[in-house]
Amino acid sequence: MTGCHPLDPLSPEEINTTAGIIKAKAAELSLPNLRFNVITLAEPAKAELIAFDRNPDEVPPRVANVILQAFPVAPLIEATVLLAASKPSITSWVEVKDRQPLLTPEDCVLAEDIAKADAEVAAMVKEAYGITDLSLLACDPWSVHMPPLEGRLVQLWLYGRSHPDDNHYAHPIDVVVLVDLNLKKVVQVDKPYKGSGKQWEMPTQDDNYHRNLQDKPWRSTLKPLNIDQPEGPSFQVNGNKVTWEKWHIRTSFNYREGLVLHDVGYEDGGRVRPVLHRASLVEMCVPYGDPHAPFQRKCAFDVGDYGLGFCANSLALGCDCLGHIKYTDAVLNNSKGEPWTIKSAVCMHEEDAGILWKHMEYRNGHAEVRRSRRLVLSFVATVVNYEYCFYWMFYQDGTIEYQIKLTGELSTNPLSPDEDPSSPTYGTLVAKDVNAQAHQHLFCARLDFAVDDAEGGKGLTVSEVNVEALPDGPENPYGNGFIPVETDLTSELKAQRVCDPMKARLWKIKNPGSLHPVTGKPVAYKMMTNAAPLMLATPSSLLQARGGFALKNLWVTPHSDAERWPAGSYTIQSRGGEGLPEWAKQNRAVDSGNDPVVWHSFGVTHIVRPEDFPVMPVEHVGFTLKPFGFFSGNPAVDLPYAGNAASKLVCCNGASTNGVHSNGIANGHANGHANGNGYH
Repeated sequence: MTGCHPLDPLSPEEINTTAGIIKAKAAELSLPNLRFNVITLAEPAKAELIAFDRNPDEVPPRVANVILQAFPVAPLIEATVLLAASKPSITSWVEVKDRQPLLTPEDCVLAEDIAKADAEVAAMVKEAYGITDLSLLACDPWSVHMPPLEGRLVQLWLYGRSHPDDNHYAHPIDVVVLVDLNLKKVVQVDKPYKGSGKQWEMPTQDDNYHRNLQDKPWRSTLKPLNIDQPEGPSFQVNGNKVTWEKWHIRTSFNYREGLVLHDVGYEDGGRVRPVLHRASLVEMCVPYGDPHAPFQRKCAFDVGDYGLGFCANSLALGCDCLGHIKYTDAVLNNSKGEPWTIKSAVCMHEEDAGILWKHMEYRNGHAEVRRSRRLVLSFVATVVNYEYCFYWMFYQDGTIEYQIKLTGELSTNPLSPDEDPSSPTYGTLVAKDVNAQAHQHLFCARLDFAVDDAEGGKGLTVSEVNVEALPDGPENPYGNGFIPVETDLTSELKAQRVCDPMKARLWKIKNPGSLHPVTGKPVAYKMMTNAAPLMLATPSSLLQARGGFALKNLWVTPHSDAERWPAGSYTIQSRGGEGLPEWAKQNRAVDSGNDPVVWHSFGVTHIVRPEDFPVMPVEHVGFTLKPFGFFSGNPAVDLPYAGNAASKLVCCNGASTNGVHSNGIANGHANGHANGNGYH
């Protein structure tokens, strides 16, 4: 594609060209049942990108990676297509054994269709639950942890509905169907409590959130809150390059990670100083805590099993994002190899973020205050029942915040006849006879820092800082002393760390080749996390073997273009022993000169509340990257004072007043302090 940046996602034309070449090759080989799983950009090697940044004439070739299936002859093929302008060609074609590609949206729909078309399943739900209209049967498609059979399996958790828009999670059925997508048939049907001696009765009470099915009056007290930018937004967009408030950011979007950040830097001293070479969420493990069959099979690796990009929503103006919005479409592929566009997949907008900095001189009452503005890049993925809302937020003081909001629906199940309804052991009763099991959401972000390093972070070092109290003695005569203790993490084994809030633990990513003008220390960013539970499964479990990245909060490895997926390239029905823990066993050097890459595991352990049903209020999780001796001082001190003329005083009933107010003086409060003394 002429004129594009090497990191721009494949265009519809490039997807069509790639698919056409692959189809021709498949025809030569007489391959049947051709099904495209993935057609995506093969990102250039890091060294090629750095060379391109130095010299735009050194343009890396455009290359497409393809994953396809041709069952039964070749269940999984990896191909590479060189998209040269003269004559595109296949440069690699490899049949992969004993691996399963991810489940595409079409695979999930196919699995449900197979289950509903099965005569045994139809007879079972009719006899046990009186369901004759199969449009009122919902079959949630899950990848299979600990598969009991060979094949390309999907397990479907069944639910009833009283209406097409009814919340089916209020009506769980004690039937789990396994289908084989390759054979296109049901291969096993499980009943969780078949040995209990008691027939399960599907809960019939509706519990809805759909606007058309609400039986409660809507609130009438909330008044409009509009976001107005009369001069338009402050950001500028040129292709996939974004500039805003000294930030420079390049974005891309792919089927697996969704939104990816590249070449993130901040203008300072007349140049753009690098902060991140590349950053994205690369895996997620969601194990459930009920050890009874078949629930031990509930553990999805949502990034590798489904692909966050494939699961992305088309966002709605005025609902998913407020204000002056820039939307970006995502172009992916369907199973026929055709371009598939998700309209408005990525949202970009500005938000007020409260006070950025303030001080009042209490002696004279003069206050200087600046409000914070942040740029937000976001997308939302629906993975069966859960919604994951992903946000990269950039602040004017050089801070970067990554936040995930978890919402959507609980994956409910029947309450075991042996359970105490007042206190289920492995979950929470969210409605009569409806159990919601405890589970974890364990995320992993891959952060390739480039802190003030034109080589993409090659010269960086990662260190750990712990705050330690000094012992009583001559150096601490009053017992109040404490100091930060910094330790460089120089090898992969030394760099496997966990959070410790009792020591105010943080991690620094620093550049020994760039020293702060005042402190003389390496410029740095620090990483802080607000929730970081570890995987609770035992060492003997397959969960640990497959999701070992979640056993530590921090890993550091030397950069490798081949090391991208912490749970392995193919997570569907994987057996473990792949990915980040295996790479780290090499105990390679990760100090300055070895181009360290930071992997951060964080998440939430979800002990369900009744308030999480029928739809969950958002749960927040994420981490923050803050400059730590990166700038000579506060980089946002140059923000001009700008009082908001649109703000109004209101009285106790919410109505606007006509009272005079100027420069923050109102109702006897002068510049933020009362009674004239400035003390609180």
